[in-house]
This record gives sequence, C-alpha cells and structure tokens, in this order.
Amino acid sequence: MGVGASGMVVTFWSSLEVADREALAGLGAQTEVAADTQMFAQGDSSDYLLVVLRGWVKVVSHSAGGYRALLALRGPGDLLGEQAGLDGRRRSASLYAATDVVVLRLTAARFQHFARGHPAVNRAVEQTLSRRLQEADRQRAGFTEPVSVRLAALLLDLADRCGEPARGAGAVSIGLPLSQDDLAGLLLSSRRTVSRVLEQWRAQGLVATGRKSLHLLQADRLKSLAQGG
Repeated sequence: MGVGASGMVVTFWSSLEVADREALAGLGAQTEVAADTQMFAQGDSSDYLLVVLRGWVKVVSHSAGGYRALLALRGPGDLLGEQAGLDGRRRSASLYAATDVVVLRLTAARFQHFARGHPAVNRAVEQTLSRRLQEADRQRAGFTEPVSVRLAALLLDLADRCGEPARGAGAVSIGLPLSQDDLAGLLLSSRRTVSRVLEQWRAQGLVATGRKSLHLLQADRLKSLAQGG
C-alpha cells in the first residue's frame, strides 16, 4: 500500500484498469473469511494468491521459540501471498483475518497466464513489491526514534487507514482489534514499553484503550509527538 501524488491510497487493485480487475475477478473465486480465522500458515506450500476486497488482514510471523509478532496489516486492494504463490516457495508468514474479510482467490497458474498478456498487471505486482521494500526501509530507518514517537506515528497512520469518528471533537476510533502485543510487533518493540507509553497517554487524556480497542482523543497532540515534539 502506498500514497499517490493526489494523496489517494495506491494498492495493487486500485492501480489496475477496470477491465483488468473485472477479468481477474472472473478468473478467481470470492471467499468470505470470518474474523480471527487463519487464512494460511507460515511454512505452508500453496499455489495461490489473494486480493483483499473488504476487511483487514494480519501478517504474522512465528519464531521457532514460539514468539508471535505482527509484521503488517493489509487492507482493501492489497495483494497477499504473491511471492510464495508465484515462486512456489513456502509461506514466509501466516495470515489471519483481523475483521470479517472478503478476498479474491486466484491460482498462481491462472494469474501468471493472464499477466503474461497484460503488462499492466506485472507492473502492478512489481510496484507492490517495491512499496513493501520501501515500507521495510522506512521501518528500519525509524528504529532509532523513541518508541513514543514511533507509536504516535503508527496510531495516526492507522487512524488514516481505518479510523472512524468517535465521541468528542476530533476523536477517532481505530476500527481494528489490536492488542498491545500487536502494536509492539509493528514497532519492533516490547509489549512492556508500549504498555508504559499508552499508560502515560491515558493519564494525559491523549488516548483511551480497552480490550483490543483504541481511541485517539487528541490527534493534534499525537501529531506533535510523532514529529518529535
């Protein structure tokens, strides 16, 4: 997922022409997935890829020691499983439905056959991979920033992507069930550190939290924090 010059979010699906989207939709099958369902597991071998049409998906890594880390959140228009599906490799991460999800499931063979005759589809895949690399680079570059700065930026990004108006002037509710472990994974930090920052912000009236719920009460102050203020 990226942002175009117009400020609109650019995804694999949105970067395709309508005719290509309709043709790909006809080659695949739409599937509904209930929230909290595992969509595929790390280490699986499979020959298909997915396009998210509605809802949000968690990309999760499992370590040999049993540690579980949320690597990314993917939403409407995002392409999933393309590297393993197209290259025949095993899945490098697990996918879980964060909300109720609708996906388009395409076999690798059908997708590759279609893409060979439609260069715009290949370009969209390449652009998706490039955006993922840029996303990883930005994450690594920001690793030297304090957790409070990175957490403020993350919450504002989530509010932009899936936020909904909440009670109170300028208040925003993040419409995803994210735990403090999830936030820590996205920040490459520890749950203890994230919990401590959120506790301070609750005391200052910046955020309100519940069981897997997040509400930004003072987005302007969080913007200042995200900029190092």
